[in-house]
Amino acid sequence: MTPEQLRASILQQAMEGKLVKQDPNDEPASVLLEKIAEEKARLIREKKIKRTKKLPEITDDEKPFAIPDSWEWAYLSDVANITKLAGFEYTKYIKPNLKDNGIPLFKAKNIHNGEINYQFENFITEEQSDNLIRSQLNKKCLLTPYVGSIGNVAIFPGTFKAHLGSNVGKIELLGFNKLSLLEEFVMEYLKSPQGYIQLTKHLKSTAQPSISITALREVILPIPPLVEQKRIVAKIDQIMPLVDEYAEAYDKLKKLDDGFNDKLKQSLLQYAMEGKLVKQDPNDEPASVLLEKITEEKARLIREKKIKRTKKLPEITDDEKPFEIPDSWEWVRLGNLVRFTLGKTPKRSMPEYWESGTIPWVSISDLNNATLKQTKEHITPKAYSEVFGETISTAGTMLMSFKLTIGKVSILGIDAVHNEAIISIYPYIDANKIIRDYLYKVLPFISQHGDFNTAIKGKTLNKKSLSNLLIPLPPLAEQKRIVAKLDQLMSIMH
Repeated sequence: MTPEQLRASILQQAMEGKLVKQDPNDEPASVLLEKIAEEKARLIREKKIKRTKKLPEITDDEKPFAIPDSWEWAYLSDVANITKLAGFEYTKYIKPNLKDNGIPLFKAKNIHNGEINYQFENFITEEQSDNLIRSQLNKKCLLTPYVGSIGNVAIFPGTFKAHLGSNVGKIELLGFNKLSLLEEFVMEYLKSPQGYIQLTKHLKSTAQPSISITALREVILPIPPLVEQKRIVAKIDQIMPLVDEYAEAYDKLKKLDDGFNDKLKQSLLQYAMEGKLVKQDPNDEPASVLLEKITEEKARLIREKKIKRTKKLPEITDDEKPFEIPDSWEWVRLGNLVRFTLGKTPKRSMPEYWESGTIPWVSISDLNNATLKQTKEHITPKAYSEVFGETISTAGTMLMSFKLTIGKVSILGIDAVHNEAIISIYPYIDANKIIRDYLYKVLPFISQHGDFNTAIKGKTLNKKSLSNLLIPLPPLAEQKRIVAKLDQLMSIMH
């Protein structure tokens, strides 16, 4: 179980009444709610808070889980006064009068995971804050953003005067003579899995996720007896430091585990490229024959003007070879094994290349899965025609990044174009995709290790250094066995 899962489980147990024992001598929550209702009615009569729309009774179907008999279900608006800074107040009174010091304004970034960040960016005068008393912060309350980072909640201690900024809601718990819900209990509930579901049940999927103040008022929460709330909060405070210790140990173990797996993967790839991962079969057609066929195919494509003749690559010297390989293998430069094409980025200043685009355009951030099935961005047919000359990389093509982040690979599951930091790789002979699949395994290792090419040490791969990369090439049948064995072993490590 991860630390996050453990925290969530503890909070959920707490909110279901399973973390501490119930005491039959506790005054039931129904009595507490009656007193809170009386106090709310008084504040409305005295026009200290506004009357809100009466919400329907909470049905059994709406109650997310069972609670003890001494508990009650209520809406957040039944037990709290929930307000925000009105949009016109910010535009008319606050924005034109921002100061470098004074009364601090709370923004969403000041509220994170139960904690308050006291590094404030904007301030207003105390006079200005007093004139907007409804959105002033002058006593203990809960704060939560209702635009952007939905689900964050923290307690304002009330030890100094502050003010709501835009997009932050204030939850003031109602009560009299300290007979109210505990802010700490409500915060823990809103941080729990079910509390988050309640907070986000009316989430609006706009450019930034948002909820309304009405949605905050409609949050359904369990109400324990007041003294039991105190026991629950005390138990959570006692347990969570232990969870933090567990998290620290968990992270250390995970780093060790991940580091071990990474080193093991690197060792497996090194073994594979040295011909030590699977047995050689004397009946396999040697790689030298495969290279002859590739040379013939390349010559044919040049004769038929399907590809251009390129400058001959230098012979591979013994000093360049980083390790020994079996006799049936060959060292080959990547440029003699495959052809590759670089991508492009249409001008961002030309909206007709991007707006309402339909053709997938791959960037390095899209190279996260073995098979690439979707992209974050798309280009228009106009960009496809004018920038890419209607040349597309078809599904099944291997892509690899060679700038900035070097050696990220993926197999296209769709037809797509890509940017100039990525190449499409096309083996000259590869009807059954065996060479492609072998390169998919070894190229990330080769492209990131200077033993294969000194240019890589400076992270300066370019078309020339790509062409000159050294590839240890096994017989075709052995390539297939290597890929199968790597797949088998890698699956065990995940």
